[in-house]
Amino acid sequence: MTAPPGAALAHLPTPLEPLPRLGDRLGVGRLLVKRDDCTGLALGGNKVRKLEHLCREAVAAGADVLVTGGGPQSNHVRMTAAAANRLGLACHVALAGDRPDVATGNLLLDQLLGADLHYTGPADYYELEAAIERVAADVAAAGRRPFAIPVGGASVTGVVAYADAADELAGQLDAPPDWVVVADGSGGTHAGLLAGLHPAVRVLGVDVGTRPDLDAVVPRLAAAAAARTGRAAPPTAALIDHDRYGDGYGAVTADAVEALELAARQEGLVLDPVYTGKAMAGLVAAARDGRLGRDGTVVFWHTGGAPALFAARYAHCFDPPPAPGPDT
Repeated sequence: MTAPPGAALAHLPTPLEPLPRLGDRLGVGRLLVKRDDCTGLALGGNKVRKLEHLCREAVAAGADVLVTGGGPQSNHVRMTAAAANRLGLACHVALAGDRPDVATGNLLLDQLLGADLHYTGPADYYELEAAIERVAADVAAAGRRPFAIPVGGASVTGVVAYADAADELAGQLDAPPDWVVVADGSGGTHAGLLAGLHPAVRVLGVDVGTRPDLDAVVPRLAAAAAARTGRAAPPTAALIDHDRYGDGYGAVTADAVEALELAARQEGLVLDPVYTGKAMAGLVAAARDGRLGRDGTVVFWHTGGAPALFAARYAHCFDPPPAPGPDT
């Protein structure tokens, strides 16, 4: 039976937790984490907030298939497949890259969830967006009713979900934070927070190498989301750290590995090497160069993604150093 259009997909509100040991280590006065890894659906993550809005549109439009796309370790793809199952819909996905010999991490979950996967070969962001439209056209030609969702759910509808999430955060604090730090993939989460948070809050997005035009897209989406929801116009520029993604989307970087280890060993907080590890690396860099200050409140927005830790390419990131030999 298909769930009703307004059916909730996420466990909300998500917790807001202190990170005192990590804050002390980094010299941040009050460091908190917003646990959107705890949203519940298919191991959790931020995309389910967007999918609640997007799926409501899809069901209202009479769709019977969700169509989207992403990289091989896309959290958005995993959660779209899960949302489709909850709502009794089919799911087709354009996946950048070639079919691997062995599915690991998020890709293994995509297969478990039963999504129809269409591998595009190497594809950049806008080639992948075009592939989503081609898959949707093929689905329609086969007599189905597709609803196309852009990479990361980064439409104005999806962005509105994070303006609402900003209201949720405000209700968990006595005063607005000084900084919010978040991973920037397709830019929708950053844009929603920019639209919804108090204008004095500085939102630092950390580019993970997904989208080439974040500096233009994030303010544009933020303005559109604010206008749709009757909010005040947000800042016209976005703060984005472009120095953390290394050789590209999903690449292993030394500062992300350090950030993963810091979060895990100081707080027992598990991040991932594709998204949140790089976002935490941006937070660490900003703390070390004094941008975050020592007296304010900083919120790290945990967008989920732990399944990527189990992707084959990251299997040796945390190997212990070799034992010293007899001549060392």
